Amino acid sequence: MKICICGGGNLGHVVAGFVAAQKQHDISVLTRHPERWSKDLTIEAPRGTTFSGHLDGIFSEGKNAVEDADIVLLCLPGYAIPQTLQEIRDFLKPGAAVGSVVSSTGFFFEAIDLLPSAQPLFGFQRVPFIARTIEYGNSARLMGYKDSLNMAVEHCEDPESLRNTLAEIFKTPINLLTSHYEASISNSNPLMHTSRLYSLWKDWHEGKVYAQVPLFYDDWTEEAALLYIQMDNELQALLELLPVRKGSIPSVLNYYESNDASSLARKLRSIEAFKGIMAPMKKTEGGFVPDISSRYFTEDFPYGLALIYRLAHKNNVDTPVIDMIYNWGMNIIKTIR
Repeated sequence: MKICICGGGNLGHVVAGFVAAQKQHDISVLTRHPERWSKDLTIEAPRGTTFSGHLDGIFSEGKNAVEDADIVLLCLPGYAIPQTLQEIRDFLKPGAAVGSVVSSTGFFFEAIDLLPSAQPLFGFQRVPFIARTIEYGNSARLMGYKDSLNMAVEHCEDPESLRNTLAEIFKTPINLLTSHYEASISNSNPLMHTSRLYSLWKDWHEGKVYAQVPLFYDDWTEEAALLYIQMDNELQALLELLPVRKGSIPSVLNYYESNDASSLARKLRSIEAFKGIMAPMKKTEGGFVPDISSRYFTEDFPYGLALIYRLAHKNNVDTPVIDMIYNWGMNIIKTIR
């Protein structure tokens, strides 16, 4: 098959390299910086495993990247999705499946609005891998696998065939969800990241400088865990009013096999794939300040959490903790801009 990966970020690197290393498909990449990419990618994986994959094409224009593609997979932040869909829509083959590596970016809502009504769509509930770029365009690190993936499909005549194809590509079992809402609404990054950011910097203001950069997960606190649980409780109340199956988005405590804030904090601190990830900060005179340009801010507040916030207000669900953290984050983003 011909597969196009759209996006040159952490996940774009790892997904392209991982799939190319299987040597079963033609892999191309759509990126704003094709001149910085090598056609040979090296992916470091857990337990000392290394994958080497060869790319068949590296493009900066949507037409050249997708015109022959059977599968187009977006590995993009939320703000880049509408623009990319508009760029590629006139060049997609009929029947080519267009998907997103994670759906809490608003992918399904944008794709249903922008693409032809017959274009098959798919999107994962959570990212298949935890990924970090080592050398841009050349190497990346696959930091953690999932035991299984959940995926929603729309406008597809044969969802089982698409599921089997993607399960083979990602070498991971895939469960089909019954609604794109089940993939689009997430209590992963949109709640996890934002609760932690709020607990770290709720008192931050222009001019305040911190002496050091904390580890994002290794230093996870009970305060952040409690906020995460409270936000998830509000989300679970919203889910009762949406077209999702009960349990399709398990509670945070169930997902992480925890009982309370203390055990959840311990669990998050113990996850091997999370080890060593620093909080998003940048150096300034006298120390460090939050990096508002980080995707922890630019992705998780105005896209992932914003979707939950809007749906809650539309359905008259009381969400005081979500509202507090969402408004805090959006005010910081607006202030910096």
